[in-house]
Amino acid sequence: MGTQDEQTSGTGRRALLGAAVLGAGGAVLGLSGTARAAGPTGSAGPGKGGLKSLPVPTIIGHRGASGYRPEHTFGSYELALDLGADVVEAGDLVPTRDGHLVCRHEPEIGGTTDVADHPEFAGRKATKVLDGVSTTGWFTEDFTLAELKTLRAIERIPANRPHNTLYNGRWEIPTFEEVLKWQDEQTRKRGKQVWIYPETKHPTYFRKLGLGLEERVAKLLHKHGKDRRNSPVILQSFEPTSIQRLNKLVDNPLVVLLSAANTRPWDFVSTGDPRTVADLITPKGLREIAGYAQGIGPTLDLVITKKADGSLDKETTLVADAHKVGLILHPYTMRNENPFLPAEYRRGTDADAYGDAFGAFGRYFATGIDGVFTDNADTGVLARADFVNR
Repeated sequence: MGTQDEQTSGTGRRALLGAAVLGAGGAVLGLSGTARAAGPTGSAGPGKGGLKSLPVPTIIGHRGASGYRPEHTFGSYELALDLGADVVEAGDLVPTRDGHLVCRHEPEIGGTTDVADHPEFAGRKATKVLDGVSTTGWFTEDFTLAELKTLRAIERIPANRPHNTLYNGRWEIPTFEEVLKWQDEQTRKRGKQVWIYPETKHPTYFRKLGLGLEERVAKLLHKHGKDRRNSPVILQSFEPTSIQRLNKLVDNPLVVLLSAANTRPWDFVSTGDPRTVADLITPKGLREIAGYAQGIGPTLDLVITKKADGSLDKETTLVADAHKVGLILHPYTMRNENPFLPAEYRRGTDADAYGDAFGAFGRYFATGIDGVFTDNADTGVLARADFVNR
């Protein structure tokens, strides 16, 4: 998921994961109502259920279980499954210098790996303009895969989640091909189909560097037999033209990510297309998206607007308008900590504490969304059980 949804307020994690795992498991077993239990769907062929096999609302582990582990690591991905996630966002895809796809939140890896502790890479530090923003750090496109494999992942927002720093250095950077193999291994191990939800990151930026993402994604999906309509791999991007390109290369479910209404996708900026996200979420814009994608991933503020004080304001018509043209909605991102919740769901005076995440989940579920990205899959699964059994 993209940088558009990030905040960096100081937040602590206060959860007993053992109890969370048990609670999530119980909620999964107790699902009824409109939520459909996800059975094995197979990794390739038609007639296996596809998106319709997923529970609704779908709980998507945002970069894994990033509320509890450093994001985009196999530790984070596997914990998301343990906590009951229906789909794991594995991962945000960026290329290496030698053309491999790896899973990092951004191509700049100074904040998500221990690269700064490697003196042999000190000379790789650079300042680049990434989608119009001057960014200083270390970039995946300046490293070979072998070099990146010498690094280890660290917690991206330690001020928010100091407990996650316990796991710094435990996991390496996964490649997308390793994720595809891991998906099959986890499917066999768990006895049900594991779904993943990778994103093409900054595709216009990388295409100009001669490192086009879509063709590399398609090649790997084809190699592993996961490029079909009912394959358990949903592809997403903040750049509509990246999804249009993927639509010509693979048959996977495709989702256009949407940031704030007044923003413009970078591919639009790059080509001089004057449209904003506000134009894309009109009935006309949604009909256009439905011509090449199966869903949208809007920021939660496009589903329910916020007042100046950060509390929820008015529910928009986006859910109804998208459903009218056959699009599913998977908004982003639900998190348990106070700073990330609407103001009325924050609890106490401690900015580091968990707020009423269950209440917030329930409010968003009531809009009719088809699923949600969350850093805390266990909370999402329990909230879904509350919602469908109420």
